Amino acid sequence: VQLQASGGGLVQAGDSLRLSCTTSGLTFSSYAMGWFRQAPGKEREFVAAINWSGGRIDYADSVKGRFTISRDNAKNTEYLQMNSLKPEDTAVYYCAVNAGRRRDLKNVGSYDYWGQGTLVTVSS
Repeated sequence: VQLQASGGGLVQAGDSLRLSCTTSGLTFSSYAMGWFRQAPGKEREFVAAINWSGGRIDYADSVKGRFTISRDNAKNTEYLQMNSLKPEDTAVYYCAVNAGRRRDLKNVGSYDYWGQGTLVTVSS
């Protein structure tokens, strides 16, 4: 199983970015997907998750109203549209697969496979 995240970069506060995560080696459409992030010196934290069909979506309170998670099962890809970025959004962003079909989509431990991470830096 491989996950390839992309789309990170250096932006200014208020700008937008769109992250993508393309998967291979599993039946993408069967599993929930998530995005997490880890800032320097901090633990990895939940950002957003989407179930297999897109019918259930969860967000961290810190990104609600600014970030949108989506998926295209035909392309084996999930996305994270990030708008109104803030300096506190600076982190390495990771995509992940809940291959075990665990219910708690906000828990790091619910995910079995992880991408390599893509760095998002937001300057003030």
